[in-house]
Amino acid sequence: MRVLQVITLCELGGAQTVVANIANGICDNHDVIVAFGEGDGKMLHMLDERVQRVHCKHLKRNISFFNDILTMFDFWRLYRKFKPDVIHLHSSKVGILGRLVFPSKKVVYTVHGFDTIRLANRRFLSLEKMMQKKCKSIVAVSEYDKRNLLAENIRNNVSAVYNGTSVPVKIDDISFGIPSKYKKSVLCIARVSYPKNSKLFIEVAKLLPQYAFVWIGNKQPMPNTPENVFFLGNIANAAKYCSLADLFMLPSEYEGLPIVIIEAMSLGKPVVASNVGGIAELVKNDINGYTLENTAPVFAEKISHILEDSQVYDRMSKASKKIYDECFTVDKMVNGYKETYNEILGTKSF
Repeated sequence: MRVLQVITLCELGGAQTVVANIANGICDNHDVIVAFGEGDGKMLHMLDERVQRVHCKHLKRNISFFNDILTMFDFWRLYRKFKPDVIHLHSSKVGILGRLVFPSKKVVYTVHGFDTIRLANRRFLSLEKMMQKKCKSIVAVSEYDKRNLLAENIRNNVSAVYNGTSVPVKIDDISFGIPSKYKKSVLCIARVSYPKNSKLFIEVAKLLPQYAFVWIGNKQPMPNTPENVFFLGNIANAAKYCSLADLFMLPSEYEGLPIVIIEAMSLGKPVVASNVGGIAELVKNDINGYTLENTAPVFAEKISHILEDSQVYDRMSKASKKIYDECFTVDKMVNGYKETYNEILGTKSF
């Protein structure tokens, strides 16, 4: 069988990690093509060498009548060239353009965080509703998103498949490069752009000066930060740094099902994060961390509670690893999508 995966941005990110893990997970027995648009190309380093890569040069995140029309022609040519049995669309931009071009009976559309549309870009919600029957299956990455899709009357064969990822490879010779005076370290891996809340991260750090707060993912220098805050830049394979941290923090205004949290859990890290999107399906309060309202004192209190009590820390560390092993591995995600592909094909080819 031949599967075409299509995504807008070719960079490091949660949706890109999902694409790479699916492609790598099925390329042993199937032909896989990944088509992608703009970005720094770092996603390509995650792909198995057997996965074919196709750059759609007109595919860009921002709306452009000219580029979007050319992208649709590129999609038509892709379909004619590869004749895929399954077409898997990722991200809202590709979800719209791809569903306008590809045969609906072959299309799976994964919504990587429905709040991106439902809350942040609601003007596009009517378009999503109109397009829902232009595909065979719509997949949410959390039960939270599935419920909201249904609540917004997007009901065409909607299911949920949890994101999954592999355990980051531990590397002995890496370090944060921070002074040894800090008792513990708190790590966040994210872009410094909305919906990520770097301001809250800094406010929490000010309340806990005894801990180092490390952020990986900023593309520009971050001046005038507190002494205990370290922005390390945009580092490839940043998840490997989770092994150095004592706790993972993700402050955000909305989310889907963050891969970075799953990666931290796979290494047994307690997590303190915003109570948005599907995060509460990853992080169970007082089990492996906390999901909280976005106020600095609340975050600071819970972080301190975990890091200052070794029994609490050990219990939550073990729970994070257990939840990951049971629910959020690559194999579980890939098997979920294989079932979806089989529904499209009407066979058990995957």
